[in-house]
Amino acid sequence: MAINAAKLQATLQKFVADVSNVQGAALVSPDGLTLAAALPGEMDDERVSAMSAAMLSLGERIGRELSRGQIERILVEGTNGYGILTSCTDEAVLLVLADAAAKQGIINLEIKNIIGELQPQLTAGLQSVGV
Repeated sequence: MAINAAKLQATLQKFVADVSNVQGAALVSPDGLTLAAALPGEMDDERVSAMSAAMLSLGERIGRELSRGQIERILVEGTNGYGILTSCTDEAVLLVLADAAAKQGIINLEIKNIIGELQPQLTAGLQSVGV
């Protein structure tokens, strides 16, 4: 059994629909492939995934150079809201897009909860294919 992309997609869609101030979410491999996404219609999954991988790579290099250890979360804050990239497993990172009204503490708690739902789905899928 491989990763159940439909189940991952449904989990992300429910997360985006249920959590106020969250505008979108994507589960991305470290090399920039989209595993699942629930993004606003005007956003291209492939571009978002590629940018997420670039952010992750740059964040990891910054973490090494500044002796900050393994990167757990990268936050991009703009006038229109947040882009939060969080480690999910060794093979996936979660990007969450939140609007400017979002409370960071609440969003971080919701991210922790959704990662708790996603990790078993990803781990089961990867173990079944021998990764």
